[in-house]
Amino acid sequence: METPQSPEHGPAPQAAPPTVPPPAAGPSPSTADRLLAGRTALVTGAASGIGRACAQVLAAAGAHVHVVDKAAGAAKSLAEAIGGTAWVVDLSVPDAVDTLPADVDVVVNNAGLQHVAPVHEFPPDRFALIQRVMVEAPFRILRRTLPGMYERGWGRVVNISSVHGLRASPYKSAYVMAKHALEGLSKVVALEAAEHGVTSNCVSPGYVRTPLVENQIADQARTHGISEEEVVGRVMLERSAIKRLIEPDDVAEAVLWLCGPRTAHITGTSLSMDGGWTAN
Repeated sequence: METPQSPEHGPAPQAAPPTVPPPAAGPSPSTADRLLAGRTALVTGAASGIGRACAQVLAAAGAHVHVVDKAAGAAKSLAEAIGGTAWVVDLSVPDAVDTLPADVDVVVNNAGLQHVAPVHEFPPDRFALIQRVMVEAPFRILRRTLPGMYERGWGRVVNISSVHGLRASPYKSAYVMAKHALEGLSKVVALEAAEHGVTSNCVSPGYVRTPLVENQIADQARTHGISEEEVVGRVMLERSAIKRLIEPDDVAEAVLWLCGPRTAHITGTSLSMDGGWTAN
């Protein structure tokens, strides 16, 4: 998960093996057919949360995964476990983004960060940081990777959006704006890339059990003087019909499905995983 810190970029020094073994932890049986054997994937914000789950499931399906994150230790550890390549990159630095590999078949734009404040108190520098990481970086990554996908006649772009890419909440102007922009970028890519055998979709979950969300739970519990359980049930999941957090592995399985052989006609869509939030 992206958090602001000093930039460092380039592949971590390690040797990538010629074949990609499945992770030791063992994914669910649905990934055992290695449907991405011989493919390469790039996942941002891959050191934890949804990104980590996506990297694991794509590697288990046979892809060589470029693990992109600024958390050097976690990125290198995961890359070693799944037979991938770690790239320690600060996605808020445009020149650093442009050092990432361009020759990949699957892109998962996942990295994100959050800041909660009313619009009239929102720090402009924080607002700009969120747009660079969550909008400009995906654009730059796709600008580099789409030509290779077009040349090969196959590619999958999966953007990890959010229910906040479809609905708004107060005090999250930068995050809501960035996710809406990502949804728009995804649709434009879908239209441009269709003739080249490349699909582009969003997966838009509600609240997922990630470090970013866990921190929000603790912060809101302190702010409102209520328990963390009450924050989840009464605040976060108030508009959701299913009253439990989504697990990162569930989101990763949806990503894998969109990369599979039966989804060539699914493009320009947003797959909601919001427990019924947007049904209201």
